Amino acid sequence: MVKRRRLEAPSSADLDRIEEEFRSETSATRRGLAPIAQVAAESAADTQTEGAETRAARARAEADAARLQAALDKGLLIQEIAVSDIDDTVIVRDRMVLAEDELAELRTSIGISGLRLPIEVFELETPGRAGERYGLLSGYRRLLAVKALRDLTEGTRHSTIRAIVRPRTDTDAAFVSMVEENEVRAELSHFERGRIAVIAAQQGAFANTEDAVARLYATGSKAKRSKVRSFALIFEELGDLLHFPEAISERRGLRLAAALRDGAEEELRHVLSGRPPADADAEWALIDSVLSTAGPSVKDPKRGGRPKRAPVEYGWIDDLTIRTSSGIVIRRGTDSKGHILRFEGRLHPDVMENLMLEIQSLLEKP
Repeated sequence: MVKRRRLEAPSSADLDRIEEEFRSETSATRRGLAPIAQVAAESAADTQTEGAETRAARARAEADAARLQAALDKGLLIQEIAVSDIDDTVIVRDRMVLAEDELAELRTSIGISGLRLPIEVFELETPGRAGERYGLLSGYRRLLAVKALRDLTEGTRHSTIRAIVRPRTDTDAAFVSMVEENEVRAELSHFERGRIAVIAAQQGAFANTEDAVARLYATGSKAKRSKVRSFALIFEELGDLLHFPEAISERRGLRLAAALRDGAEEELRHVLSGRPPADADAEWALIDSVLSTAGPSVKDPKRGGRPKRAPVEYGWIDDLTIRTSSGIVIRRGTDSKGHILRFEGRLHPDVMENLMLEIQSLLEKP
């Protein structure tokens, strides 16, 4: 008769030894797997445990992140940017004079209702003088108003401003953007238009002043660009001496530019270099003292062209007729419908358009 073997339960030491042997064998087996196989196995295990809803949610999140980044890259999102991070001197502004009453009204509006329209900035290639990260593209008045509110309240409410970060652009495009904004929102003076054209050209954004005017005011009429070029000449020749340039009217500016083209620069600089005038009227009186004594322009015959007729006298011929220094005769009269002005001579279409605008301006004055 076979004697049965008595079974005994393993001791704690035996269980620890068995577990250690199993662990070492499993580790050896996993070490024997190729790395790619091990990664695939782990990924498959993770995929099996991840539900369809979780995978769909992750896919949506990744797509949303991609769209958000694309919108940021294109400058389509409004962000909150610290006011101290914006340098408003990177681009020379075209507006020279800011009316304090308009700024006060803007500050009040922003203080009560907040900033409705964001400013536009671009990221600087290198930090500004005070460590600024962005350069101002448009919204100069809004930024000034928010800065004033920040300094006034000394709080955190106005320490940031809503802004759109535009892609970094070439200097010429930045100037065009600034001019377009101000042309739409706030009428610039003729001198300011000419000034920014000269500065943009001097900073290398355009080939020359002529190119700057053509591209900055590409949507304007030919007559408008002609006026801008005239005031650009005034800024180039007399800008450092004029104290009230923004007060020069269109008619006076065109007259002054014509005198500069005729060689009156030296005499004009002489009368303007003395004691600063008290106001705009006093300054124009100095200028007019030169213009009133200047004779008709005499062109250099070496420049060619058709032979010129002998000069004729200019001024009032009779009570109804006047002859200009260029030979144009202006006659006035009346008929059953009202007054008539007749211009005799060869006039460029731009000149006629300027005349129409000037007459309109005179008739609209109160």
